[in-house]
Amino acid sequence: MRQILIIEDDHYIAELQRDYFLLHDYGVTISHNGLEGLNKALTGDFDLVIVDLQLPETDGFDICKRIREKLDIPILIVSAKKEEIDKIRGFGLGADDFVTKPFSPNELVARAKAHLARYERYTGGKSKPDSIDIRELSIQTSSRRVFLHGKEITLTVKEFEVLLFLATNPNRVFNKEQLFERLWGMDSSGDIATVTVHISRIREKIEADPSNPQFIETVWGAGYRFTV
Repeated sequence: MRQILIIEDDHYIAELQRDYFLLHDYGVTISHNGLEGLNKALTGDFDLVIVDLQLPETDGFDICKRIREKLDIPILIVSAKKEEIDKIRGFGLGADDFVTKPFSPNELVARAKAHLARYERYTGGKSKPDSIDIRELSIQTSSRRVFLHGKEITLTVKEFEVLLFLATNPNRVFNKEQLFERLWGMDSSGDIATVTVHISRIREKIEADPSNPQFIETVWGAGYRFTV
């Protein structure tokens, strides 16, 4: 049984999330305190973490950062914060998705399922080559590690998934809606701005000059292309 950790100080919202995940046969653990939830995330055996941003003792941003330093499991932020800067910061600290309150519990479960399925598919890796080598860039699919000029580059789970998807479909153009649907598992009615954020962060890590990318190119008016 897959295990979900919910870090949420609003008891009603936490119990609502728990009830819907239980209906779909997930195991659920709830923490109402930021530090307690972080400790559970780092010491427990969870498949996915759902975290609010405004919590006692420490906030969701710090929790995302600390979890991502140790683990690569999917992290979903569920928050009343709606500002784009909060979403960008959350993604930058390693979150895989951002759901705004009020939310549909069924949609939250669907998003969690999609992230878990993609995480398991990419970590399984049996049908993928062990290594994708393009010029000075090496993507190790089994170990989920990336090297540039022989030096390891640290990517978040979702950044790795975006890079791997584009690298395994070289010279093909994908627009933001297509990338969002394929990698986030939801239709384009969601917040596709996250695609731009992730592409930008990947470029900062693998491109010698992010403003003139040699790997992930922008095809103006069409989308993005991984060039080999």
